[in-house]
Amino acid sequence: MSEPIEQIALRLTQLGFSQYEARTYVGLLVAQGTTGYAISNQTGVPQPKVYETLRRLVERGAVVQTAQRPARYAAVPPGQLLATLEADFRSRLDAARRGLDSLPRRDDRQPPLAVSRLGGFEDVVERAREAIARAQNRVYLHGRTGELHPLGEVVGTAGERGVRFVIVHFGPLPFPRPRGQVVRHASTEGTLYSSRQVRHLAAVVDSRWSLWALARDGEGWEGLYSDAPLLASLVKTYIRHDLFVQRIYADLPDVLEARYGPGLLELADFSADADEADDRAEGAG
Repeated sequence: MSEPIEQIALRLTQLGFSQYEARTYVGLLVAQGTTGYAISNQTGVPQPKVYETLRRLVERGAVVQTAQRPARYAAVPPGQLLATLEADFRSRLDAARRGLDSLPRRDDRQPPLAVSRLGGFEDVVERAREAIARAQNRVYLHGRTGELHPLGEVVGTAGERGVRFVIVHFGPLPFPRPRGQVVRHASTEGTLYSSRQVRHLAAVVDSRWSLWALARDGEGWEGLYSDAPLLASLVKTYIRHDLFVQRIYADLPDVLEARYGPGLLELADFSADADEADDRAEGAG
């Protein structure tokens, strides 16, 4: 079943024809050639406009004049017209490509990192689940019991596929311990952990995909995730460094707390008084 003539004319306007040009060309094609006066009556193109429209169609190679008195016109076969349009489009496309390629630009300019934002804890968990479900080799996780709990099922499934995990967890691990390195963040328990409002979740999958999300007030979540290896390296480095600190603390808890206080909170003291105290201690030694 053929398309309505109006729809065919509309398709020509999408190729750069004006409405009058499209209607006139289709009318000539259906009539198999006729006068300007007749085509005006058949297509509804106003008679004062039809001859101007026919002239433009002749110039672009879509119509030919077949007689002088009276002036008669015929449409170029559709195959020939479309081939001409295609060749013209390719020519203009190549010219545009050459022009764009010739623009001066700095050699060291890099495309922006592709980073997507997260909103709400459900979104955070869903993105983490999807990524862990695709994991092939290793997954890094860092978070509190409540944030890690919704990931239990997908962590177990990934472990069954042979994926190994590196996990630093605040509070009890909320699912069976998977294969890999799993370390409890013990240095702050009884001090910072029991009262801290900030919630967070960090994840890295196969050293390529990463997620970083937090709720500063414990309620409103914000975060980002990305397939950029550079950001994955950043988040992984954070998790690994915290894991190193916790392993050291597990071996030397008394020594570290005697030097940095309960929960190692003095490590976060960057005040001038703390610097001066360090200088005095070094001088006394």
